[in-house]
Amino acid sequence: MSTTGSGSKNVLNSDVEIKGNIKFSGELTFEGKLDGEVHTDGTLNLGDGAVINGNINATNVVVRGKINGNIVAKEKIDIKAKTELFGDIRATKLAIEEGVT
Repeated sequence: MSTTGSGSKNVLNSDVEIKGNIKFSGELTFEGKLDGEVHTDGTLNLGDGAVINGNINATNVVVRGKINGNIVAKEKIDIKAKTELFGDIRATKLAIEEGVT
């Protein structure tokens, strides 16, 4: 199995807690807790149990869980139902489902 940098998919499950910044390329699904910032030229998928205390800077972000910080996306932010977001958002495209706080 070969993976290229831009096609790599990574998963950090709900038992992961990180204090510090995350930087990656490709795609990351994050279900855990993060005290820090996320920087990527790829895609960040936040799970329902994700808790983020910090800013997110990415190309694309699918938002679930609880986020306390600002989100900047070069392309698209997709905010799913039941998300709790405290902060500013900035993106070229924005999609918000019903039930977002």
